[in-house]
Amino acid sequence: MSKKIRVAILDDHQSIVDGYVYRLEKDPQIEIVAMMGFGDELEPTLVKTPADVLLLDVNVPSSEENRNPYPILHSIPRLLQAHPDLNILVISMHAERGLIRAVMDAGVNGYILKDDQAVLKDLGSVVKSVAAGGIHFSPIAHGLYAKYLSTEAKELTPRQLEVLSLCTAYPDASTSELAKKLNVSNSTVRNLLSGTYFKLDTHNRAGAIAKARQLGLITPHQSEPPNQ
Repeated sequence: MSKKIRVAILDDHQSIVDGYVYRLEKDPQIEIVAMMGFGDELEPTLVKTPADVLLLDVNVPSSEENRNPYPILHSIPRLLQAHPDLNILVISMHAERGLIRAVMDAGVNGYILKDDQAVLKDLGSVVKSVAAGGIHFSPIAHGLYAKYLSTEAKELTPRQLEVLSLCTAYPDASTSELAKKLNVSNSTVRNLLSGTYFKLDTHNRAGAIAKARQLGLITPHQSEPPNQ
C-alpha cells in the first residue's frame, strides 16, 4: 500500500477548515495530520507532526494573545529550509498581485482563492499534484502572477534550463537533492521550477520536461542503439 499524503492546515476560520476536511477525508490517499488556527502553532506542530502538504492561509493571527497577522513571508522560507520536502499551497481570500508574487518568490507551490469553488471542489487532486511538486493557481491568481512574470524574458533563463536538465537526469530527485546539486536553497529551486512551469505552460516536472524536449530546449530521449 502506498504511503498516504500527510496534510496540515493553517486557517483561523473553522468553517473553512471543515470544508477542507470534508473534501479531503474522502480520499484514501490523503491523511489530515494537523489543523491549526494560529500562526505561532505552525513551526512547533510541523516539527512534532511532519506533513507533505501545508494548506496555508496567509492572514491568520499570530496567537490568541497577539491578534496581529502572523509574519508569513518570514515563516515560509524558514519552514522550507527546516522541512525540505514540504509543499505549501496558499488558499487565501486576497487576490493581490504583490502578495501572490511575494509568496511565490518565497517558494510556495501555488495560490488558490477561497471563492474559487471549481478548484476547491477538486481539492484532493490538487493536493496530490502539489505533493508531487506541481503548482496550482486559481485563474485570477494565475493571471496576476503571469503579469509579473511577463516583465521577464519569456525564454527560459540559463539557470531554469539547468534545473530542468537536472530534473531530466534525476526525475525522482527531491527538491533538497536538486538544491544540493545546484548549491542553492530549496526556495530557489522552487522559484526556478515555478517560473519554468509558467513559461512552458505546464504544471509539473514531467510536463515541463516533455514540453522542453518538444521545443528542443533540452536533450531528447536517448535513442536505442542500432542492432549490430
